[in-house]
Amino acid sequence: MISDRSMGTEPITFPPGFGWGTATASYQIEGAVDADGKVPSVWDTFSHIPGKIFDGTNGDRAADHYNRWAEDVDLLAELGAPFYRFSLAWPRLQFESPGVLNQKGVDFYRRLADALVAKGVTPWVTLFHWDLPQWIEDEGGWPARATAYRFADYAEAAYAALGDHIKYWTTLNEPINPSITSYSQGEHAPGGQDPVAAIKAAHHLLLGHGLAVERIRAAAKPNLELGITINQGPVLPWSDSPADLDAARRVGGIINRFYLDPVLTGQYPADIIADLQQYMSFDHIQDGDMELIGQKLDALGLNNYRRNIVRAGGPDAPARFRPGTLYIGAGDVEVLKRGWPASDRGWEIDPEGMRDLLIHVWRDYDSPPLWVTESGSSWDDVVSPDGQVHDAARVRYLDSYIRGIHQAIVAGVDLRGYFVWSTMDNFEWAFGESSRFGLIYVDFETQVRIRKDSFYWFKDVVARNGIA
Repeated sequence: MISDRSMGTEPITFPPGFGWGTATASYQIEGAVDADGKVPSVWDTFSHIPGKIFDGTNGDRAADHYNRWAEDVDLLAELGAPFYRFSLAWPRLQFESPGVLNQKGVDFYRRLADALVAKGVTPWVTLFHWDLPQWIEDEGGWPARATAYRFADYAEAAYAALGDHIKYWTTLNEPINPSITSYSQGEHAPGGQDPVAAIKAAHHLLLGHGLAVERIRAAAKPNLELGITINQGPVLPWSDSPADLDAARRVGGIINRFYLDPVLTGQYPADIIADLQQYMSFDHIQDGDMELIGQKLDALGLNNYRRNIVRAGGPDAPARFRPGTLYIGAGDVEVLKRGWPASDRGWEIDPEGMRDLLIHVWRDYDSPPLWVTESGSSWDDVVSPDGQVHDAARVRYLDSYIRGIHQAIVAGVDLRGYFVWSTMDNFEWAFGESSRFGLIYVDFETQVRIRKDSFYWFKDVVARNGIA
């Protein structure tokens, strides 16, 4: 019923000043893992463990952006999108002294930000996109409350050093991944499989966000725009049976509401806390934490890649609360596919899911203005004999999702911008170099950049502020 061609073909135009952009993350593109004083991150450690990365690669080189940033800025200027979202590498900026930054790291990000501005591109930074310094992990990592304060120290120092150069700030990217994916499912660094530790990590990430917001607000430069980015994967039941409805409630609760509700309402979802209390205590939540987490923001970033269809597990299903699962408290639930068109990651293409997510968050929460801070698809891109990369599937994907977000705006959603993931091919976490999301093709051996057909297509969208 729904496919990547189902959102219409008519011309569409976006509101004046709509914020088009692309996005990247530090560990995924920078390389130069020990240059100019950078210390190891958990991903430096994890990616060198045999068997952890699908294709056996690591982020030592990635897209070599640390050395090729000027070339990449020129490409961004050519694309013409008004925003570029990137993350600061915490282990590039901070040694073991809280509040003290590595000046060479600061200088790199100042050069990058200033070069972007000079080319007419507005920098948008994320303070933490998963590359936790290994020395902090050795002290307990995100399951330890002290890490929230380490993060606040780092955020305060980074803003003091770069706030005059950068207006748009995001505290965290997708806190589900450095918590549940990293400490329960084990797919991401550091590879833990302890659901209790993961729930604590989730809280301490959100607490770190709240502490960082408090400190940055206290030192705010003029026109600061401050927010957080939360991944949301809407969940629907396979049927209307009570068991499937409950499965959808539990899965949606732990992967979506457990992160969105504290930020927008100052409370964890009561039903999910009740579910989990039979397995663990919540004494890690202290007085005043929720008020910090629920502070008002200037922007809310939403990342969306897929919608989840679930049904209750049968009599032989695994335990609900178990190691090695993303769905803590719902480890018995089965996730299904509908046979719809899908990317090479197997993620079904569902622009209606993106549209419905935006409408849901805007209508059902007291939300600040929304931004789609990541949206994209991975395909098996190859260089053709003509030297070009013809990624028609990505163009179809972007066309459908951009039409989907336009429908959300027409429905009344205050959506300020849409950022494609990603600017260039990169080290795609546990999939390594095998998963290509970029508008720009990167030959990882030679570091040659090739503009894909989707680059030119998106450039036209930006120039028209819509689809012809």
